[in-house]
Amino acid sequence: MENINLESAKQISKSSKSSFYYAFNLLPVEQRDAMNTVYAFCRRTDDIVDEDFEDNNVKYENLRKWRNELERGLRGQSEYSLLNKLSIIIRKFNIPLEPFFELIKGMEMDLQNNRYQNMEELLTYCYRVASTVGLMCIEIFGYKNKSARNYAINLGLAMQLTNILRDVKKDAEKGRIYLPQSDLNKFNYSENDLFNNIYNNEFIALMQHEGSLAKKYFKDADEALNFEDKPSMFAARAMQHIYFKLLKRLEEKKFDIYSDDINVTKFEKASIAVGVWAKYSLVY
Repeated sequence: MENINLESAKQISKSSKSSFYYAFNLLPVEQRDAMNTVYAFCRRTDDIVDEDFEDNNVKYENLRKWRNELERGLRGQSEYSLLNKLSIIIRKFNIPLEPFFELIKGMEMDLQNNRYQNMEELLTYCYRVASTVGLMCIEIFGYKNKSARNYAINLGLAMQLTNILRDVKKDAEKGRIYLPQSDLNKFNYSENDLFNNIYNNEFIALMQHEGSLAKKYFKDADEALNFEDKPSMFAARAMQHIYFKLLKRLEEKKFDIYSDDINVTKFEKASIAVGVWAKYSLVY
C-alpha cells in the first residue's frame, strides 16, 4: 500500500472528478486545508477497496493495516504522513473519532457484500460510507445547533442513494448490485435483466421508487438544517444542490443509464458552488 505524502494529498480533490472539489474550494484557507486532508483520507480508504488488481484477501489486509495506521496516526506515530496530519485536524476541529472508523467498516461491507437484501441493509452501508463523511465535515464548517448532525446524516444518505442510481450499470459490470433484492422482486426486475442492461417499464418504476427515497432524504436534510447554520454550511449546501441536480437529471432522462452517461458537468458544478457561496456570503 503506497504512502501518501501531504503534497499529494492536497492534489487528490483537485485531480478527482468528485463534486467535493468544487464545493469546498471556496472555503477559507484553514478550513480548505482541513477538508483536503479529510477528503484525502476518505478517498484513500475507498481506493483500498476499489483497486481491481488485488484480490479481496489483500484488500482486507490493506484495510486492516490502514485502520491500525489510523490508530497510530492519532498518536502522531503513523508511517503515513497523511494520517499524522489528519490527527492534527481532528484535534484542531474537535472531530469525533467514530465516523472515521465507521467509514472503514463501510469499506469492509463492500468486500463482504455484493448484494443487499433490503433497504435497511443498504441504508446502513450508505450511512457508513457517506453520512460519516458529512459528520466529519460539519465540525470543520462549524455549527451552532445539534440538528446539523441530522442534516449531515440525511444528506449523506440522499447523496449515496443518488450515486447508486447513477452507477447501476457500472456497478453491475463489477458484479455489484446495490439496489435491494426485495425491491428488485417487488418491481419484477431480475438480476439477469440488470446484467443484460434491460431498460423497460419495470426498471423505470424500480428506479423511480429508489429516487423518491433519495428525494425524501434530501427533504429531511433541508428540514434538519437550522437557518442560522446555513451560512457556515455553504459548502455542504453546494454539494446538496449538485447532487439534487443529478437526481433531477436522472428523473428527466427516465433513468436511462444504460444508453446514456447521465451526470452534472464540471462547469455546472463550479457554477452551482459559486452561486451558493455568493448567496450565503452576500445575503447573510
